Amino acid sequence: MLTLKVPKMTCGHCASTVTTAIKSVDADANIEIDLTKQHVTIESSADTTALAAVLEEAGYPNELA
Repeated sequence: MLTLKVPKMTCGHCASTVTTAIKSVDADANIEIDLTKQHVTIESSADTTALAAVLEEAGYPNELA
């Protein structure tokens, strides 16, 4: 399980974009989003570097939470 802090994720639209980006790497990923904490928790078999990178590409810089 991977938890990332995504400071630019502030609304439902952001959460949707983040979810879509993650699903582009792993369509079967389980994703939990906490907008209050700006955290994304991802359960996936995909490489963690690839997941973080796809969020960066979507305009959402992130770091390990």
